[in-house]
Amino acid sequence: MNAITRQELAELDAPLVSFSLNGREVQGRATESLLQVAKREGVEIPHLCFKEGMEAVGNCRSCMVEINGERVLAPSCCRAPAAGMKVVTDSERAVASQKMVLELLLSDMPEKEYTRNNEVDQWAAKIGVGKPRFEAREQVRQDVSHPAIAVNLDACIQCTRCLRACRDEQVNDVIGLAFRGDQAKIVFDMDDAMGASTCVACGECVQACPTGALMPAREAALTVPDKQVESVCPYCGVGCQLTYNVKDDKILFVEGRDGPANHERLCVKGRYGFDYAHHPHRLTKPLIRREGVPKTGDFTMDPDRVMDVFREASWEEALEFAGGKLAAIRDQHGKKSLAGFGSAKGSNEEAYLFQKLVRTGFGSNNVDHCTRLCHASSVVALLEGIGSGAVSNPVMDVTKADVVVIIGANPTVNHPVAATWIKNAVKNGTKLIVMDPRRSDLTRVAHRHLQFKPDTDVPMLNAMMNVIVTEGLVDQAFIDSRTIGYEELRKNVEGYTPELMAPICGIDADTLRYVARLFATSKGSMILWGMGVSQHVHGTDNARCLIALSLMTGQIGRPGTGLHPLRGQNNVQGASDAGLIPMMLPDYQHVSNPVVRANFEKAWNVPAGSLDDQVGLTVVEVMHAIKKGGIKGMYVQGENPAMSDPDANHAREALAALDHLVVQDIFLTETAYLADVILPASAFPEKDGSFTNTDRLVQMGRKAINPPGDARQDLWIITQIANRMGCGWHYNHVSEVFDEMRHTMPSIGGITWDRLDREHSVTYPCVKEGDPGQSVVFVDDFPREGGRAKFVPADIIPANERPDTEYPMVLITGRQLEHWHTGSMTRRATVLDAIEPDPVALVHPLDLAAMGGKPGDVVTIESRRGKVELYARADESSPRGAVFVPFCYYEAAINKLTNAALDPFAKIPEFKYCAIRVSLGGVPPEQDSYGGGQALKNSIALAGF
Repeated sequence: MNAITRQELAELDAPLVSFSLNGREVQGRATESLLQVAKREGVEIPHLCFKEGMEAVGNCRSCMVEINGERVLAPSCCRAPAAGMKVVTDSERAVASQKMVLELLLSDMPEKEYTRNNEVDQWAAKIGVGKPRFEAREQVRQDVSHPAIAVNLDACIQCTRCLRACRDEQVNDVIGLAFRGDQAKIVFDMDDAMGASTCVACGECVQACPTGALMPAREAALTVPDKQVESVCPYCGVGCQLTYNVKDDKILFVEGRDGPANHERLCVKGRYGFDYAHHPHRLTKPLIRREGVPKTGDFTMDPDRVMDVFREASWEEALEFAGGKLAAIRDQHGKKSLAGFGSAKGSNEEAYLFQKLVRTGFGSNNVDHCTRLCHASSVVALLEGIGSGAVSNPVMDVTKADVVVIIGANPTVNHPVAATWIKNAVKNGTKLIVMDPRRSDLTRVAHRHLQFKPDTDVPMLNAMMNVIVTEGLVDQAFIDSRTIGYEELRKNVEGYTPELMAPICGIDADTLRYVARLFATSKGSMILWGMGVSQHVHGTDNARCLIALSLMTGQIGRPGTGLHPLRGQNNVQGASDAGLIPMMLPDYQHVSNPVVRANFEKAWNVPAGSLDDQVGLTVVEVMHAIKKGGIKGMYVQGENPAMSDPDANHAREALAALDHLVVQDIFLTETAYLADVILPASAFPEKDGSFTNTDRLVQMGRKAINPPGDARQDLWIITQIANRMGCGWHYNHVSEVFDEMRHTMPSIGGITWDRLDREHSVTYPCVKEGDPGQSVVFVDDFPREGGRAKFVPADIIPANERPDTEYPMVLITGRQLEHWHTGSMTRRATVLDAIEPDPVALVHPLDLAAMGGKPGDVVTIESRRGKVELYARADESSPRGAVFVPFCYYEAAINKLTNAALDPFAKIPEFKYCAIRVSLGGVPPEQDSYGGGQALKNSIALAGF
């Protein structure tokens, strides 16, 4: 069920009124417009500035209607119905006005390719407006300075739909209407060229524009597609629904669809990051490493010289070599000698089959995926305290909350569409509290920004809990009836007074007290967090504190409250649900439970007692086990640990040391370069399957195009490997895998493939067929023993590696808006690579000046594990003494520097904190190996850009 905002609830509660429309009695609400009622009643009225979901402004005047008793015509988009009102939309006077407006607009509309399907022409044709009698205004030069969006203001009718899309929906505030009279025009920032503006290329303005004044820069967007395919976005965990427009088996362009998480909105990656699927670097034939070509961790990868390292093979040879060698290692060295890494970018069905293969074919629980590198600590803390690793409330619930806390997350970069709902909520009165050592874009709309010192989450959060406890702001009834362990937590936070913690965390005591009171006393407080919380050696403790905050104040189990760890990749939630983790079978059923194992042995038709009862190795532990000789063979599907793992040099050395590495992917990734056999797989738009977003929404992804060359579907490849290891699987369609999943996973037991295909998305828990699904959970109890949540105290644990005189600064890693994860997809997307082509380090301007440097200079960053060279970007979002670097750049792989120290509970590495030194100079990073390389150094040289 879609989330309903407070405004929408108010509109539904408005009373119905009866009035006359073209002589017929109709009903409407006082909260809707005459235009909306007419549309519902099948009466067409021309309109251009009006768009459903946007504020009505009535500035185009094409929707004029006549209202009995009124001297002048009224814009139907701005007038609400009233009891007894008599409205005529097609009177002589009204039609004459409509025609005049359209004729005037039509006279200025250039006959260009980009105006071919404009709405002015469409309405003019519908009401019979002929050739305009008026001369056109002076034409305006085209602006093609932006890689994604072409600006054709000669086609602009100043309807301001683009402005409202930018200002009110996405809340980016880039587009404005400047000047007056006949000089009025749409501008970007201070009348800058689009390419020099602060535009984030979400494309909302393009989708809103009715004339072609704003268009995709790609000419392909002007081509008429031969089919449209409804699917979901392949990037972050928000799970935006979209439509692929396809012609001749190529994606032309992408449009946002009205899905529960996005309601037609998209970000730059979702809208423009699709043509990676057509990149010439796609793997199209199975490859086997040539004899005599060694594997070393210090390789230099060149996708244009693949055949110097590998040779082509038939599928039969490649599969026999891949599966046969894995089976031989298992039989010779034992079941614990193999490991598998699955993918959070693949479908639920792929994740399910992959973990099933490792558990039944390999014979162990040595299976993991990138959740270990992002939210493992959050999941551990949630399972421990709440009994479930899933979110309690959907992101959209921010529109119902009075207070929203965002800590250790940068949604405008990592979850851009989710960020728009947060900004919309703020506009409607929600108080936003941003807690982060960095200054993200959301701080400009925040009620308070707590810019605490890196690594001091626990003292800050414990200080807030101290205030709530000592001032009697706890929800005692909730604590008594629905929790355990409160007394231990209360005693633990006694010593964490705001006055004592203020110098440690860098937030003054008054602010800590104010925010604690605000959170505890609001009607609804919601917490969202990201990897700034989880990627620490104390990540589990950080999450424990957030859970305790919600529990002690009763801020959970209702709309507009709760806990929401924002999921990073498009299917990291679904992959975890499906059992792609070493300690849990599907649906978080622990591998040590004999009843659980027996149930799965029966469902999977394997011998009783054959499933491993020991927790398997995690991602980082596998790398250590390889170096010690325990793991000798690996199967990696769609993951890139050679780039994503901490201390990447160590990870590459480990991968190179394997006796046998099988990699299944769509590109020659850094990990694939170390493989013994590479299996060419299907990209996201080339497969059918289900995907689960951060809101627990299971959604249908549909095949839009075919895999290139001899590349194959991932499910087929996994099945083939499994059968060469003796599994004996027979699946004819992805729906059969989903059906098996739902019969072993109670949380999705009520979701059938047919329903999913028909409805596009269903929220879980959905236990029985026909259930609507629960968007808000923990309403009455928690899925723990006795139905009670558990408080778990946390104390200060410092980062594993602190700054010192040799390495005096702190490195923080993360993602960029335009690039995704390790960049293998987005850096091969034309528009995305053009916007952000070069590796950059975000350095505080004062730190950069202290080095004697300027924006655009090369800097060298060193840790105890390695060094990289990047271009410096002056950026005040990072505090002094801290440097932020995205981890998507192969030529400056920042994870060579990060610390592999692990959280003891979740085994997640400490990506977000390690000691570094930064110096001016170094060898400029080579042009990226992915073949994009726009090298827009001039944009990098703009301070703060």
